[in-house]
Amino acid sequence: MIVATSSNPLVTTNRETLTGTVINIQRFSIHDGPGIRTTVFFKGCSLHCFWCHNPESIRPQQEIQFYPDRCIGCQECLAVCTQGAHSFENRHEYARESCIACGQCVDVCCTNAVELTGKRVTVDEVLAEVLADRAFYETSGGGITLSGGEPLLQREFAHAILARCQQEGVPTAVETAANCPWSFLEELLPVVDLFMMDIKHMDPAKHKEATGVSNERILANARRLASTGKPVLFRIPVVPTVNDTAQEIGAIAAFVRELGELGVASVNRSQGLPQLELLAFHRLAADKYRSLGLDYRAATLEPPSKEYMKELTVAAEQAGIEVHCR
Repeated sequence: MIVATSSNPLVTTNRETLTGTVINIQRFSIHDGPGIRTTVFFKGCSLHCFWCHNPESIRPQQEIQFYPDRCIGCQECLAVCTQGAHSFENRHEYARESCIACGQCVDVCCTNAVELTGKRVTVDEVLAEVLADRAFYETSGGGITLSGGEPLLQREFAHAILARCQQEGVPTAVETAANCPWSFLEELLPVVDLFMMDIKHMDPAKHKEATGVSNERILANARRLASTGKPVLFRIPVVPTVNDTAQEIGAIAAFVRELGELGVASVNRSQGLPQLELLAFHRLAADKYRSLGLDYRAATLEPPSKEYMKELTVAAEQAGIEVHCR
């Protein structure tokens, strides 16, 4: 008997088997926590940041990514589609509103003009990928990172993966926006070695304008998480027109300094971790937005230069915290 879990209808239990929906399991990752890591990208997010670098992770359901430039006109997709989502007149047209994401067109497409994003996997399948690189974690201080999307939207699945990894001696990390009830984070505390938490803005109105939600719950969760003494690496995606001034970055850095007084700073220093990381906006996701039929509102934004990112790093350091930039 398959039963939908309370936090996400795409996470199901079948007595001994727990499955979730992910978009990718990326091995040899070096930007998602200390050392060499395997990053599991979960599908589904409660924020809608207009610049999101992983737009395929926003919607919780499986969906088709369509790349018309790859199509060679074989029309195999037309032959197998039962919903009439594909048509060929002057060119290959894809009607997303008719598609049920069954994946039949993906199976017959030889050029990857259509791809299914979002894969149902079991905990065992994830662990098989993760444990294959155990030697690299041991030599580099790495481990597993759950990212997304938002892993906490599939928290039963996330907890099961993390608990199994701890049993295997693999260090664990979770990257989260923390836009969730505190209980979601609290449940994961025993199985997470490191939290990486995004902070986009200190102003509630500007945060809502940029992400679709206010930041009150996020900041409250940051305070509660800091008070637990767990290592937390706070991360700021530096986005033009959103939070790219010295004043805005400085305000976030001051908040992180405040949290350090609750226990994060000393814990991070003991583990050789910075308190804050600045991540420069880029436009590499533009093609993915087109493939998903989404409007890429960040298309006209210019990525900050390395020199300007250094200036913002200096501004953040004025709060008296350790800051890394990439």
